[in-house]
Amino acid sequence: MKRPYQIEERKAIQRFRSHLTSDPGSIQLILPLADIAERLRNGVDHMLFEAELQLLQMIMEDEVSWLTGRRYQRHDGRDMARWGAVRGSVILHGQKQPLQRPRIRGTHGDEKLGSYELFRREEEMQRRVWSRVMRGLTMRGYDPAIRERDRAFGLSKSCISDRFVLASKEQVQTLLNRDLSKLKVCALMVDGVEYCGEHFIVALGVNEIGAKTILGFHQGATENQQICDQLLQDLAGRGLNFKQSFIAVIDGGRALRASITKHYGERVLVQRCELHKRRNITDHFADHQKKYWDKKLANAYNLLHYQDAKRALNQIHRELMDVNPSAARSLEEGLDETLTVHRLGVPAELRRILCTTNLIESAFSRVETVCRNVKRWRDGNHRERWIGSALVFVEQKFRRINGCHAMPKFLGILRAYAGESGKTSKIA
Repeated sequence: MKRPYQIEERKAIQRFRSHLTSDPGSIQLILPLADIAERLRNGVDHMLFEAELQLLQMIMEDEVSWLTGRRYQRHDGRDMARWGAVRGSVILHGQKQPLQRPRIRGTHGDEKLGSYELFRREEEMQRRVWSRVMRGLTMRGYDPAIRERDRAFGLSKSCISDRFVLASKEQVQTLLNRDLSKLKVCALMVDGVEYCGEHFIVALGVNEIGAKTILGFHQGATENQQICDQLLQDLAGRGLNFKQSFIAVIDGGRALRASITKHYGERVLVQRCELHKRRNITDHFADHQKKYWDKKLANAYNLLHYQDAKRALNQIHRELMDVNPSAARSLEEGLDETLTVHRLGVPAELRRILCTTNLIESAFSRVETVCRNVKRWRDGNHRERWIGSALVFVEQKFRRINGCHAMPKFLGILRAYAGESGKTSKIA
């Protein structure tokens, strides 16, 4: 619910904009050549900054003349009159600048100027603070890096921190409330990342043209099935249609696998990450043996045809039974799901993208880079704001996946599988 002063500000801005629409008029700023030359000594940016302040002062004076009439002339029937000037401030280039604000008075007291209120809004300043902090500018280093005039204020560490809190909250809420009903996902990647003892389960979607989108995230103490359930329920509640054909790429966690089965049934296509499987197996060996077994596994997974890859992996499994039975059992667990892209015949251009969770792991790596300036993680709200903001910032730099030109063929494969699956279920 908006407060009375916010309603008055909004009405003043609407009144000013209607004035510009009905009677745009014109203003002219004339500067002596000597004045321009003096200002240019401090740089073009400084000269333009000073000119912007003067133009804003003239815009406010023009609005006052429109509301009260020309200065020093009697205007009968006017409800408003000039009432001197007071100290005020506007936001230019992401920093507060002091100036003299014209004051007008009506029958019910002081009236707000729409031009003044329009340039006092802090949304743009908050967006600039958020963007600059995401790019690595620290709270303490913000003032010396951004300040353009000595009289600028509102750039202290505490002020910037307060604005970043507000901006990051807004970014997180926008992400968590994003409408997903129009998004057609053909690949879903879900994985978790840990920050200071807390897990964030993140979902990333790839649409029909190969563009990546952060679908949402959920925060919890561990990567358990309840947290995964809540994330998937949230995605469905925001309109994401999982009845369409898609492939789910996961790292092999049992909680996430159980949650996907619970929500989308046994027929859902699941691709377990090949890299995670290789790491799980090689971790059973000493350091000098890891490279040998990892190369054998990589060669098997690089085979194009499903039967060839399955035969090679079964051969490795027989070898492991003699060398390290625990590693053999690790390979056997979920082996078929690591070959889903082979079994479907996914084009080679997309196979190396969809056989691992590298897409979302890369996003996590960039999130860590964005959050590198956080020296002390505090409560859960602090973590959520930073991780959510970093995910939004990283998403802005996403490009389409490699091999996106093969997406139409991949979509045809998914539709064919869905048709065969539907026939099988009807027969059963």
